[in-house]
Amino acid sequence: MGKYDTISKRLIQTYPQDFIRFTLERDDVEFLALLDTEQPTVKTYRTDSLISARIGEEDVVLHYEFQTTDSTNPPMPRRMAGYIGHAIAHYGLPIHSAVIYLRPDAGRNDPGYYAQDRYGCQFIIQYKVIRLTEVEGHRVLEAGHSGLLPFASLMKPPEGMGSESWFGACVDCARDVPLDESARGDFLAGLSVLGGLVHDREMIANLISKEGLMDLIRESSFAQYLIEQEIEENKEQWIKQGERRSTLAGLLDVLEIRFGLSEAHPISARIAAIEDLQRLKQLHRAAIQATSLEAFERLLGNA
Repeated sequence: MGKYDTISKRLIQTYPQDFIRFTLERDDVEFLALLDTEQPTVKTYRTDSLISARIGEEDVVLHYEFQTTDSTNPPMPRRMAGYIGHAIAHYGLPIHSAVIYLRPDAGRNDPGYYAQDRYGCQFIIQYKVIRLTEVEGHRVLEAGHSGLLPFASLMKPPEGMGSESWFGACVDCARDVPLDESARGDFLAGLSVLGGLVHDREMIANLISKEGLMDLIRESSFAQYLIEQEIEENKEQWIKQGERRSTLAGLLDVLEIRFGLSEAHPISARIAAIEDLQRLKQLHRAAIQATSLEAFERLLGNA
């Protein structure tokens, strides 16, 4: 779900004022600054978005979490209580928190609060729950919150409008946004990716292609950012896979040199099926020290 989080965070950081007005349902708000989302404590907590803002005459901190699925470990109320508590301790300002659920089946059982009443200690921490599937999509489009356009297709369509027609209407709105071509490309890229959470991906691809918008999306900064993020996220995995292949090859070389183990031997197949890098490293040391292939096979069976 990394790409959905990436797009959501990028949008709220690019268009914070739109999100503030949408979630607070008021216009007397002013965006001040984006805040560091990493809260340093004994354990590091990283929230999705923290924003410094002013509501009327009061400075506040706005906290947003985007969810595609339900949080179970820990449950969302407990997570939010932790985030809010640390934000209060760190900033010493009023906190307004909201969880924005992207999928229709997510967040149905989120009560919007964490409560405790034990041993004479009672408190409640509340936050706003926004399920996009329950939001009237056309009202958001009509309100002119441009930063929310990529989320529009996840919202409730007008009465009687089907999935393809609603997505097409959102595409039309994103394409006609009165901004430069780069911004339109970003909106369309976000709309295409996020729309896949609800709408048929083949339908989305066909519609985008039919409208001649594919090149605009490919050249958008969002598309390039997603590619860079995917490369960065996969880099560690690629490094681990390369180390595994190297360790596996070294282990099999030792067994071939010391005991004449062939590639066709059943033990070779068993070893090749091991994914755990640390286990392969242990077996590599064992292969160097084993007195016979039979002794190594016993270690392999016990590993």
